[in-house]
Amino acid sequence: MKVLVVGGGGREHAMAWKLAQSPKIQQVYVAPGNGGTSRDPNLINVPITDGVDLRQWAIDHGIGLTLVGPEAPLANGIVDDFRAHGLRIFGPTQAAAQLESSKAFSKAFMQRHSIPTAAFETFTDAALAHAYVDRLGAPIVIKADGLAAGKGVVVATTLAEAHEAIDFMLLDDTLGVAHNASGARVVIEEFLQGEEASFMVLCDGKNVVALATSQDHKRLQDGDLGPNTGGMGAYSPAPVVTAEVHARAMREVILPTIRGMEKDGIPYTGFLYAGLMIDPQGRIKTLEFNCRMGDPETQPILMRLKSDLLDVLMAATSEGLDKLELDWDRRVALGVVMAAAGYPMSPRKGDAITGLPLDSHEVMVFHAGTTEQEGQILTSGGRVLCVTALADSVKQAQQKAYQSASQIAFDGLQMRRDIGYRAIKN
Repeated sequence: MKVLVVGGGGREHAMAWKLAQSPKIQQVYVAPGNGGTSRDPNLINVPITDGVDLRQWAIDHGIGLTLVGPEAPLANGIVDDFRAHGLRIFGPTQAAAQLESSKAFSKAFMQRHSIPTAAFETFTDAALAHAYVDRLGAPIVIKADGLAAGKGVVVATTLAEAHEAIDFMLLDDTLGVAHNASGARVVIEEFLQGEEASFMVLCDGKNVVALATSQDHKRLQDGDLGPNTGGMGAYSPAPVVTAEVHARAMREVILPTIRGMEKDGIPYTGFLYAGLMIDPQGRIKTLEFNCRMGDPETQPILMRLKSDLLDVLMAATSEGLDKLELDWDRRVALGVVMAAAGYPMSPRKGDAITGLPLDSHEVMVFHAGTTEQEGQILTSGGRVLCVTALADSVKQAQQKAYQSASQIAFDGLQMRRDIGYRAIKN
């Protein structure tokens, strides 16, 4: 079988790398891919980003299965289009992807189906939003309604930060948010205390299988300081997701979401990612939904997956997840993101990357914002690489990942030095 992975980030590199291990696959293509996938002899980059062109390419090349990595093609309806032309594709429809593409849709959905989440209000009028923030005070959370590549959430610790975020999202649009049909909107939420975890599952429209748990590190700097990013590193499993929290997440969040979507006439297929806030008593609230695997969580999760990913996706695209059991490596995987100068607001591109180590079964360097030019790997995005290691403990995986990362260099490199600290501290 020939398989196509849509996307060009670290998540898609990890997906393509994992799929290429299947003996049942003849060839894995990545569209458009990146510098890392171009260097992998088992992968072929396809320089197409337009959904319609990609669908025609998939038909012409006899693609048996397509896996969509990022949110933008899903929000644009790539799944609907591929299915309409008889192509097998894994991901949510455009209507189902609103769980991520519209924060307002998502919050109203959670309210309607009694899924625990933070109290909120939605605004299109900046003056009303400013007045609401003044009334509630800080800390408070401001979210852009549309897709913003992981940068559309501001956890404002002061009123000044909150007001600035409202102006960014409603008036200036400096974040480059892909607004929905109703125009610029913000969702303003109460600030929640606790520890975050990423809870991801596979859905086939009716059945659900949970993936290994993970924890992301959103802030740019050590100790969870600095601006929010798309994620500076992650590890799996996440100790904060105890057996009790896991059961609660399935019972209170995941299953009501799948049943609620079906009830609303929008059956959900694809990966579903619930960002959870877990309080000291183990109670959970849903921070957000993503309609795809998280990045950088995918990299450590797929390092730990022992099952054939092709078998998993074939079951998921034929309502067969009830017959599937995933096999996981018992070890810990930890990934460290290396970001470009100026990330997250204005990442610099074109810096040469040196010292990339050879990949192995225990340490992989997954590429994200890279491109290959005349045999040289250059930075081409905000999050450049994710160095991911497998070991017997969080501490050992951390040491192994940082040891490999220390060999890599490019101008302006930004990297946290404390990925996994919560698990080690606990």
